Amino acid sequence: MTAVADLPPSALAELAEQHRRAAQAALAEPAALAQFCSPGYDRRPHLDLISREVARIGNGDGDRLLIAVPPQTGKTTLAAVWTPFWWLARQPSERIIIGSYSSNLATARGKQVRKLVATQGWRYNIAVEWGSGQVNDWQLTAGGGCASRGVGAGVTGLPGDLLIIDDPHKSRAEAESKAYRDAVWDWYSADMLSRLAPGAPVILIMTLWHPDDLAHRVLQQDGRVEDGGTWRVVKLPAFADVNDQLGRAPGEPLTHPKIPSDDVEALREFWERRRRSITARDWVSLYMCDPKPMTGALVTADQLRERWHLPPPAAPRRSAVAIDPSGGGRDLAGIIGGFLGTDDRVYITHDASITGPSREWGRAAALLAADIDADVVLYEHNFGGDQAEVVIKSSWEALQRERPDDERFQRLAPKVKPVRARKGKQLRAEPIAQQFVEDRLRLGAKLPELESEWYSWRPSDTESPGRIDASVYLAYELLPIRNEPAEVVAHPAMGGSQLVNPYSAVNPYGTLPGFGGGFGPQPGGRPFG
Repeated sequence: MTAVADLPPSALAELAEQHRRAAQAALAEPAALAQFCSPGYDRRPHLDLISREVARIGNGDGDRLLIAVPPQTGKTTLAAVWTPFWWLARQPSERIIIGSYSSNLATARGKQVRKLVATQGWRYNIAVEWGSGQVNDWQLTAGGGCASRGVGAGVTGLPGDLLIIDDPHKSRAEAESKAYRDAVWDWYSADMLSRLAPGAPVILIMTLWHPDDLAHRVLQQDGRVEDGGTWRVVKLPAFADVNDQLGRAPGEPLTHPKIPSDDVEALREFWERRRRSITARDWVSLYMCDPKPMTGALVTADQLRERWHLPPPAAPRRSAVAIDPSGGGRDLAGIIGGFLGTDDRVYITHDASITGPSREWGRAAALLAADIDADVVLYEHNFGGDQAEVVIKSSWEALQRERPDDERFQRLAPKVKPVRARKGKQLRAEPIAQQFVEDRLRLGAKLPELESEWYSWRPSDTESPGRIDASVYLAYELLPIRNEPAEVVAHPAMGGSQLVNPYSAVNPYGTLPGFGGGFGPQPGGRPFG
């Protein structure tokens, strides 16, 4: 093999030209640059999307970018390390400010960028100025550079041409503190924005902790681009929701730097394992990028945690599936399963809620009914009317045809009952929330999305809580009926006068199954066939 040094001048010139062209092509976006300089860099669809959006900012298409992606998915390495290097390689006279919750973390990011300049800058004729020794504030020979600052620290000297903020909130405790949230906001508004040159872009990379964190405050103040505001948002939850920016189907898992992108089952198992290992509150905020308010809810997160019984200590006496079909402006169909145990408590064990057309939620409900050997399937009649029953029935029959050897579908079909809700959501849900408090209703599995609805939904919310509604129907169907008179007392845990024992015909919230009248499944029910 001929050594490079032994090549003739013409061949060396050709190699140099090939490298120059490849180096210039890599400047199209940060992920391309990372792969060019570090061939082992693993590009994934979610990182490519972030890279493209950063490139738009660099090309003058907008000046505000918010990146909200679950932790440990490579977003910081791309957006807070490779992006500054990419920016300086293209514009070496510009000055970048990197901010984070602590000076140490911000400085660590700046040191990583400086290391890239030292090892890869030769490709773009950029180098650190000799004698520029401060690790938190260094310059290039071309005049640009990088300053690193933590929350509370200001920036002096030349104005910044790009501001990158990486995780301004350190932890749940700090994000929960209004005083700390205010301090982060003041630092961003007074110390960071005031040091930017006219038109300088801002890239905010963060885990979403709280509905009042920095991400939500900037969106509240400046608005989203699609609403006429300034912020373009990349939000990629662990499992896709509707209108996913990666084009994923609802429920499809997010890609990960350590897992091949085409190994969907491994990705799903990774995120499901993470889902099972943390609290519902952290799952919906950190991983589903949708933090919920904690005040004014029907039950608290702590109360729900106290009702975890995994696995349930009682055997099933009677099982059911309840459906709140999609409709009325809501895309999600709530599908909840559970059973009445031998201890006379109801255990909610399954959440098969799904976003999609009726054929999809019908199939999901039928599969769940087969899985838990349900005696009855309930559905809200208010949206869709009898058509919902047709959907459920046809889904069951289709599964029977598709799976002739599946024993779950060889049994008699469960009954189907329509539910006609004649009370408002709050009045329906309050007595059932009380059953969590009194330990008559338990969670037999970790169901973070359902828990999140229970501890975050408030009567003033315009969004209809499909999972809450379905679990309410399930509980009304399965909870044993007591004939003692109802008693309304002040209950501090429920925030005012609440029905302590709603199991009677005197129940002002609507009578329970067996009494007729206000709310509940209609008597008798109809079998699928």
